[in-house]
Amino acid sequence: MQTKIEKISALSALAINNIQEVSENEVAFLSFREKLSLSNISHVEKMKEWKAARLAIKYALDSISLPYPGFYKDEHGKSHTMDGYGYVSLTHTKGLAAAIFHKDMPVGIDLDYVREKIVRLGPKFLTASELEFLQEDPLLYTIAWSAKESIYKCQGRKGISLKDNILLKPFALGDKVIQGKVYHTDFSDHFYQVEVQVEGEMVLTYTIW
Repeated sequence: MQTKIEKISALSALAINNIQEVSENEVAFLSFREKLSLSNISHVEKMKEWKAARLAIKYALDSISLPYPGFYKDEHGKSHTMDGYGYVSLTHTKGLAAAIFHKDMPVGIDLDYVREKIVRLGPKFLTASELEFLQEDPLLYTIAWSAKESIYKCQGRKGISLKDNILLKPFALGDKVIQGKVYHTDFSDHFYQVEVQVEGEMVLTYTIW
């Protein structure tokens, strides 16, 4: 999956950024607090991931003509705007970082490569009904994992189990939208529509509250 920017609506956009193409000079837009956080990252690859994700946010914001406000993480590890306006979600995997922003609604995004071993891990994050319709297909398992991760990030609280609290309706290869819900929690049940994009061995999913 190549670096790209996708405008979802007048209020929302996402961007995918190639981590290895991050320039050393592309950090002037960061807030002082973010520059301080960046300076405290000692691992070179972690630093590149961090920068690539912030650049992805900026690209998304630029596409809907919004200024970059700076971001911080709360006690649940969820990123928030420093000015209190808008919602963001970040993700990264080998070589790529992505971000989604919405001016008014919580969002969640996830990137994953398809791997055969995910089938063995299925019982850890899938219900019996989900295992049945996914039929041990590594691509379907990866889409399911990614969709649940996007929902998890969108709801924004720790302590939610991918297996016990996030349920996906049956879907098939080629489906562009997956239906899912968060249930059996201390919070009210909520239903999500998860957008799915598959490019080669890469799966991208995102959801907007």
